[in-house]
Amino acid sequence: MRHGVAAVPAPSPMRQAGDVSNSSDPLFVKICGLRTERDVDTAVAAGADAIGFVFSASPRRIDAATAARLGRRVPEHVLTVGVFRQEPLDDVRALAEESGIRAIQLHGPDDRAYYEALAADGRTLIRAAAFGDSVPRCGEFGEDMLLLDAPVPGSGIAWDWARGPQAAAGERWLLAGGLTPENVRDAVAATAPFGVDVSSGVEQRRGVKDPALIREFVEAARAGR
Repeated sequence: MRHGVAAVPAPSPMRQAGDVSNSSDPLFVKICGLRTERDVDTAVAAGADAIGFVFSASPRRIDAATAARLGRRVPEHVLTVGVFRQEPLDDVRALAEESGIRAIQLHGPDDRAYYEALAADGRTLIRAAAFGDSVPRCGEFGEDMLLLDAPVPGSGIAWDWARGPQAAAGERWLLAGGLTPENVRDAVAATAPFGVDVSSGVEQRRGVKDPALIREFVEAARAGR
């Protein structure tokens, strides 16, 4: 079991293979795209299970030094996640080491050797995939969790959650794409995910988080379980 996994509170990637997801389990909540001390402190105080730092091109992008500084404010039971999009393997490994993140979220490439190389470093792996005509399976590339996103990731546009991903995506999957404090409760109730992931849905404007929306989102998400 990789070291980043051990610190995650229930529900967590610590569930052994073969365990059956229980709808009574607390929902895993990840708040992504955090850039400031206020963002991090608010998410942790609200009860988030994971916080995401974006290293790929984005208005939410931060550097490794900033992520390391912010990560020192995060208690051990909250997972720190670095988000990467099609970066070279060596760059991902270097940024992960410098920033001290305990998990890596990958938006491509879907390459087993790439995942196996990162798995050898001991960090929790999250694979991001867009929901289309077919639904990916969690664990296809050795990842610990699957993030199931809108067909156009990062658009902030809600998609048809009711098309049945809960029946096909496997146990450890996170729902993302267009989630807000107003719709996340219904989305969770409709799809029964392992967890949820939000970024734009808790922002005042693109790249700037709203503390009140973060708190409202966590509360509403857990109410949907």
